[in-house]
Amino acid sequence: MSMFCYQCEQTAGGTGCTTGGVCGKTAEVATLQDVIIHLTKGIARYAHRARGLGAKDHGVDVYVVEALFATVTNVNFDPDRLVAVIRQGEQILDKAKSLYESACAQAAKQPEDLACPSGGSLAQSIEGLVEQGRQIGILNRREQLGDDITALQELLTYGLKGTAAYADHAQILGQEDDDVYGYFHEALDFLCTDAAEDVNNLVGQVLRCGEVNLTVMGLLDEANTGAYGHPEGCGLRTTRRVHGAGRRPAPFFGRSRSAGEPPRMPIGGSRRKSVGP
Repeated sequence: MSMFCYQCEQTAGGTGCTTGGVCGKTAEVATLQDVIIHLTKGIARYAHRARGLGAKDHGVDVYVVEALFATVTNVNFDPDRLVAVIRQGEQILDKAKSLYESACAQAAKQPEDLACPSGGSLAQSIEGLVEQGRQIGILNRREQLGDDITALQELLTYGLKGTAAYADHAQILGQEDDDVYGYFHEALDFLCTDAAEDVNNLVGQVLRCGEVNLTVMGLLDEANTGAYGHPEGCGLRTTRRVHGAGRRPAPFFGRSRSAGEPPRMPIGGSRRKSVGP
């Protein structure tokens, strides 16, 4: 088995893609995306604790959202671009760690020793990153934690990815919510703790992700209507204009023919090909 991915409804047999994604994702891409999620969890651990001490960084917040979005199905299947996301993430990781340590110093508090990737700990080659990705992927956690716990952890992760997709689009259009950024850090940090090995804790977190997602969808709606205006209904003619008396109106699916213009054949079929169910 060269990969394992079951994050979308396209997955092979409804159980998981193991040699290549039905969506077109390669094993290399799937594993690089696992590395991005692992790295983003590390960033979030520092950012979450820094926020608890009153310190935050907008660049860290935005990167976490963009990195999650980069791993959604059909968003980015370019290995080189995913490696670039990882390289940027290493820099963001150092920034988040420094932010946390500085906040601890100001609060006269000893920083926690967090089990996170460290600067320079990730391989420099794609081949090396793929090998590291295999060690932190879903299959290893399934062996350690079982199917139910792993599935719930992944369900929360996929919920965060989807929420990030909305949040990223809203942010591009100028709508953000600092509490939402804080939630991403909190949820990703949760996945790194022993509490994420309990079914009840996981179900609660999944439901909360759904609540936050509704908030973010509201942000995106406000962003879209603010940028492009509110949707407006418009009239649509559904019958073809009749040229000449006595002709029966026919269903209209395209532009009207000019007088004398021959009927056009539908693309890919005969004139009598049915449309719709």
